[in-house]
Amino acid sequence: MTRGGRGVEGTETGWDRPAEPAPRWRALLERARLGGRTGEQPELGRGGRARSRPIEQPPGGGYLETQPPSGGYLETRPPGGGYLETRPPGGGYLETQPIGYPAELGYAAEPTYAPEPGYAPDPGHTTEPGYGAVPGYGVEPGYAVPAYEPAAGRPTAYAPSPGYGSSHGAGYPPTAYGSAEAAHPARIEWRETRPDAAADRAAAVLRGDLGVPRVLAFANPKGGVHKTTATVLAAATVGSVRGRGVLAWDDNELRGTLGLRAGSARHARTIRHLIADLIEIEASHGFELTDRLDDYLRHASDGSYDVLAGEENPRFAQQLDRHTVRRVLELLRRTHDVICVDTGNNVESANWQTVLQAADQLVVTTVPREDAAFSADWMLDLLHEVGMGELADNAVTLLSCPTPGPSPLLDDFTKHFATRTRAVAVVPYDPALETGSSIEYVQLQPETRQAWLQAASVMLEPFAR
Repeated sequence: MTRGGRGVEGTETGWDRPAEPAPRWRALLERARLGGRTGEQPELGRGGRARSRPIEQPPGGGYLETQPPSGGYLETRPPGGGYLETRPPGGGYLETQPIGYPAELGYAAEPTYAPEPGYAPDPGHTTEPGYGAVPGYGVEPGYAVPAYEPAAGRPTAYAPSPGYGSSHGAGYPPTAYGSAEAAHPARIEWRETRPDAAADRAAAVLRGDLGVPRVLAFANPKGGVHKTTATVLAAATVGSVRGRGVLAWDDNELRGTLGLRAGSARHARTIRHLIADLIEIEASHGFELTDRLDDYLRHASDGSYDVLAGEENPRFAQQLDRHTVRRVLELLRRTHDVICVDTGNNVESANWQTVLQAADQLVVTTVPREDAAFSADWMLDLLHEVGMGELADNAVTLLSCPTPGPSPLLDDFTKHFATRTRAVAVVPYDPALETGSSIEYVQLQPETRQAWLQAASVMLEPFAR
């Protein structure tokens, strides 16, 4: 073909640019189609065609791209369309990179690449020698586990030790001595230190059902014979066992001290304030009554009993007539199970006589001294004279020891009052009571608390069910 008088061989480039010789142009196409990877020129065969040579990859891997002289990228595709990919014998992808470009790291064929279905692996590939099953994992079918052979002298079956019951493991054979349970029965023994049986019985009496609320009157016309102390400690002892429903009332018309020695002084209200509001409180019922009455009571530090304090003004004694005292006792019976009353010293007063007439149990308090014992003996005679002999005969005499040493008259008085009253209880000296200050039951010596436990149970024993 000629143009402008010049012959053109091969493909015309146009734009007045000389055409490249055909053999050179076809060589570039062949090299791109075959995916050559080196900068060497392919060997030309007949007709200028490139001769196939072994394929090599740059040292760093990556892509080899071939550009035509006119710029841009030259892509070579097989006759059927798509892309022509050449793979090395070991599997994976073979990628080319243009000449002069440094290979990018990380584009090497991945070692864990799974071949496509139908791809035949290298026949010479074998697993690494020495690889075995991991201990604890299930072995593959066909893997032979060697049979266990026990060492010489060891038993081939588990035998429980003597005394180990067969119920602890199903299938364990018995020992040579027969059944393990029969030879050594397995049992657990709990050995608890038992308290004194007398203390158990005393606590059971205090804890029992008393039928109806009970009034305990602590009386002796002589002062200084532990009436207030006995009233407080009896209420504290019963309350420590029952837990609730116990009250100590200071019915002393001559400025008693029970409210000062027992209970927390959370307020200054006394029997005088209660009587002033008695009509309104009597009209209350249930929990409302308990809440209303609680405003006039004081409480022990441990909450085991309540306290109704006496009035400090001696002129108030004129208001404690028989009718008023009966109303107060009836109100207290509606809220408490045990009411301990300190009766004072005046046997001629209306409040003293009314409390003894309403009492379920008389407690004659005294100390091992002749004057105190004489006053107690005289009071018992007086009760017989006024028609209250049954109350005197069923009374309990409480002998309180005021000193740590033994009294030479203690045994004599114990025998004497045992003939005049139902029972005699003796409580020992305790240093916590010597100062005459606040009485705290928990501060008493253990032997003192045990003595008061026995004494209180004797007082309530006739009523316990």
